[in-house]
Amino acid sequence: QVQLVESGGGLVQAGGSLRLSCAASGSTLSINAIGWYRRAPGKQRELVASINPGGVTNYADSVKGRFTISRDNAKNTVYLQMNSLKSDDTAVYYCNAIAWATQKVLPWVPGGQGTQVTVSS
Repeated sequence: QVQLVESGGGLVQAGGSLRLSCAASGSTLSINAIGWYRRAPGKQRELVASINPGGVTNYADSVKGRFTISRDNAKNTVYLQMNSLKSDDTAVYYCNAIAWATQKVLPWVPGGQGTQVTVSS
């Protein structure tokens, strides 16, 4: 069974960049659509970007033009490149396997612990 682990978060100034990684173990990631979510304190979890096995991508309006999701199937990893970061991007970021048609999390695929992104203004 695939297991996902996020990494790459940290503290960055507004306008800066970070690249998050979602690494899979236990199974090949290439068969899954993957979504990057975030949860900020006091807010609901938000799907910010997703990518299907064919490389088709989808973005929330709040990150379009700033974030780029990509995948390296040879490395069993999905990335989230985040540029022009704002304080509103501060959150814990998670990756999950999703159903592409509904953009909903597949509950039988364990997600990771998340990685904290903090943007200072």
